[in-house]
Amino acid sequence: MAAAGPCTTDSTLRDRLVAGEEAALAELYDRYAPLVHGLALRVTGNWSAAQDVTQEVFVQVWEHPARFDPARGGLRSWLGVIAHRRAVDWVRREMAHRRTAACVAGADPDTPAAGPGPAETVLAAEVCSLVRLAVEALPEPQRAAVRLAYFEDHSYRQVAAVLGIPEGTAKSRLRLGLAGLARRLAGAGLSADVEGAT
Repeated sequence: MAAAGPCTTDSTLRDRLVAGEEAALAELYDRYAPLVHGLALRVTGNWSAAQDVTQEVFVQVWEHPARFDPARGGLRSWLGVIAHRRAVDWVRREMAHRRTAACVAGADPDTPAAGPGPAETVLAAEVCSLVRLAVEALPEPQRAAVRLAYFEDHSYRQVAAVLGIPEGTAKSRLRLGLAGLARRLAGAGLSADVEGAT
């Protein structure tokens, strides 16, 4: 692939997706699936759910590629936001389902259900450790914004308010932080782990 600026590359990839080019979807998936899966796994704590979220994210992109606006940020950041929202939705649905099932069974809805198996637990712990290290390696302004948005579930407006910065600055820090995380996670071999486990 020829070297190009991220905006040019993202814009070109978007145009190919809008044109319905399946090769563009494959390229997008190869490039960003590890990031999307890693974020989904961090939020859900469930390998299978993270796979489902990853599939949902790329289906959404395929069905609505024109929603991506290269002028507002990169594909990496956009996909990260979609993945986070989908993963949070999954967690909310799962909690509601567990409460409903517990009520029907006459059990205490706050009693935790059986956890994941040993292999899933080890893999999730490894990915969480990689994500934690990647977040710690970010410059402090980006690290603070990412923690507030993705670990404490603040909107970018809330991030701006908490940090006392303009909203545009908060968006920029989140975009740069997500890009930095993706680079560090890829460098730490997360993509290989994800591919080997699927």
